Amino acid sequence: MRAGEPVRRTDLLERATLVINRSWRPVHVTTVRRALCMVFREAARIVAPDTLATFTFLEWIRRPPPEDELAIRSPSVRLAAPEVILLLHFDRVPCHEAPFTRRNLFLRDDFTCQYCGRRCNTDLLSVDHVLPRSRGGKTSWENCVLACVGCNARKANHTPKEVGLRLLRPPVRPRWTPYLNLRPSQRMESWARFAPEHKRRTASP
Repeated sequence: MRAGEPVRRTDLLERATLVINRSWRPVHVTTVRRALCMVFREAARIVAPDTLATFTFLEWIRRPPPEDELAIRSPSVRLAAPEVILLLHFDRVPCHEAPFTRRNLFLRDDFTCQYCGRRCNTDLLSVDHVLPRSRGGKTSWENCVLACVGCNARKANHTPKEVGLRLLRPPVRPRWTPYLNLRPSQRMESWARFAPEHKRRTASP
């Protein structure tokens, strides 16, 4: 979202907020609504990404955002939506692998057909087994990709090579990240200071 774009308060409250632990390492992503609740309960503080200064709930209210910045409004308060919060109690960085789910597969492939590169709505995409299941292919990160209706019909019960299709990139198991369940467009640029992996990915062409 950019300043100046029409936005409902409920949409802004559901926007993503990065959560970092006491060692300033990202641990997960929550919503603005939940982030404000955590700060209000004194379980976390809001971080200003530009200065790295931290704020309690009352301090944040007393720091009104610029007029051209998206903000949460009430009859008496105009409040900036936090982009990063700092936990006051330690929260370990998860080390588990990314679970193989339909949602995570859509996010890994960014809602894009891995054969023709077309971005589609979910109803126009299906999960394709690179090596068909009828030929021993497994349902796994390494053998499943998104395919649009046209490419899926063309491939049918064949391998990509047999019908002249090529994958955009090899399907791989993604590593867990705090923003695993977000589409790239939902990630904030300010997170790059706290998540180097995100910075490298967004900097690449």
